Amino acid sequence: MTSTFPNVSISTERLVLRPLDEDDVPALAEMMNDELVGAWTDVPQPFTEEGARTWITEHAPAERAAGRGLDLAVTEFLTQRLVGVIQLTKTNWHVRSTELSYIIAPWARGEGYASEAALATAQWLFGDQNFERIELRTAADNTASQQVAQKIGCISEGVLRNACIAHVRAEDGTWTDVRTDFIVWSLLPEDLDGVSDELADTGGFTSFPNWN
Repeated sequence: MTSTFPNVSISTERLVLRPLDEDDVPALAEMMNDELVGAWTDVPQPFTEEGARTWITEHAPAERAAGRGLDLAVTEFLTQRLVGVIQLTKTNWHVRSTELSYIIAPWARGEGYASEAALATAQWLFGDQNFERIELRTAADNTASQQVAQKIGCISEGVLRNACIAHVRAEDGTWTDVRTDFIVWSLLPEDLDGVSDELADTGGFTSFPNWN
């Protein structure tokens, strides 16, 4: 029997992580058309509202139902504005491991939202879902993503040479693929000891399983 993640809402002092819904379509499409998202991810460019709706109504539910992963909207607690997205992919239920990635909207960067959302997700995975390993992969030149990994306590395990395809925008507006390295990071339950205290006043994280 395939294991699956529950529908869940995870709350921090500033954020609520919840399943994506169709009300997120405009904000998700806008966020995914950002220059840095185009550079460091494989999100199709330009990213349309139709693409956002397909992600929310078809791709995300299918990934969760098949046990492969989980997509969560990251929203501001006070305004409910979409801050970003947390994704869990390549989940192995026997090993109890999954790969975590994050995208933050341009207007919300520099506020510590990526670290807060990633840490809350890790605490939920280790505490409520009994996972034993979380893996992150960051492009060699994506220093902002690497800083998030370091802030939440990840340990760098090595480099996958030439394993990442980044993207550079040409003068005519088209995107060109550029090969680079992946840095592989891991996070184990014991790596979280003291991390919450180091992230200034993030408050207690509360999870609410079977949210809908």
